[in-house]
Amino acid sequence: MSDSSSSPKRFLVSWDQFHRDCKALAWRLVDKNPHWKGIIAITRGGMIPAGIVARELEIKLVETVGVSSYDDKTQRQANIIKSFNANIVGDGDGWLVIDDLVDSGNTAKILRNMLPKAHIATVYAKPTGEPLADTYVTWVSQDTWIYFPWDIDIQPMDPIASVRKQG
Repeated sequence: MSDSSSSPKRFLVSWDQFHRDCKALAWRLVDKNPHWKGIIAITRGGMIPAGIVARELEIKLVETVGVSSYDDKTQRQANIIKSFNANIVGDGDGWLVIDDLVDSGNTAKILRNMLPKAHIATVYAKPTGEPLADTYVTWVSQDTWIYFPWDIDIQPMDPIASVRKQG
């Protein structure tokens, strides 16, 4: 993800919109396999969509994997900080890996190497990471910074045109 302060485009996602997009993801996933074994949520961004998808698909088994690759300012080398139970998940066959966004694809590459048979699903996809997501809901340009509902508060915003003039 690029630096949020230099990104000319902002995409603010409300809780309502995010919930609808997560349900849309569940609709796409139920058609692909009505009998998923479980979900692996990528912390932190994948936890909320994983919970919604788990509810909608009636999946009770949810694992987590912690991957740290960027903060609200910069992207860095991806690092596994907490792994899933490999005895349960195996090579990922029949498992869903859920994240909020595939951006550069660094996290997805790590998970694809760890779980070659898993199905990677994200709510949003940017062009660089898009080929690594098996299923996603919304395409977003690479130069857009997505503000998720847990990252924002209600406040006045500058009009898009004035932001473009400043940049």
